[in-house]
Amino acid sequence: MTAIVVPFRGASGKQRLDAPDDLRAQVALAMLGDVVAACVATARTRVVTSDLTAQDLVVELGGEVVPDPGGGQGAAVAAALAGLPEEPVLVVNADVPCLVPHDLRTLTGAAELGAFGLVEADDGTTNALALPRPSAFAPLYGAGSARRFRKHAVSLGLETVAAVIPNLADDVDTVDDLERLALRVAPRTRAAREKLSLGKLSLAELSRR
Repeated sequence: MTAIVVPFRGASGKQRLDAPDDLRAQVALAMLGDVVAACVATARTRVVTSDLTAQDLVVELGGEVVPDPGGGQGAAVAAALAGLPEEPVLVVNADVPCLVPHDLRTLTGAAELGAFGLVEADDGTTNALALPRPSAFAPLYGAGSARRFRKHAVSLGLETVAAVIPNLADDVDTVDDLERLALRVAPRTRAAREKLSLGKLSLAELSRR
């Protein structure tokens, strides 16, 4: 595997997470930190973001920062893939806080065999890709993207592997997601969840006064 690419929009990308802005930002950054920690333990990691706090965190963890060119997740991923050798590469979302290095190595197997691997979320979007080469990527994110990625792979003459990897399939968009995965998330996300829970308790107490 040549590298792992992680696009990160910033806290603004987690609007469905029902929490005050500061706590939502903390949760988003915590998840990014856990994802990047797993990635840098596995391979060279490039994170695409314009968030300055996130950039500092990525550098601290040993990753590389690629400035977000704007234009959405597809353009961000394309920017990070640019210049990489035509060898297997992974693309992983920043909101899969249960991720561990073994999951990444498992996903890499598809690309190393020349196949196009993907991990689909429950809602039909795409949480991770295993590309046999960077040029196999296409900016197809959004609702129903997993289906579009599969069609794209077929158009390239590549076998498609739907990887069943729970830690990559389980993403966090809402507080309910965070609670559902509470016992499995990595340390930074666990700590941020506890702050979020305490914050909700405080708000509830204030509302009763």
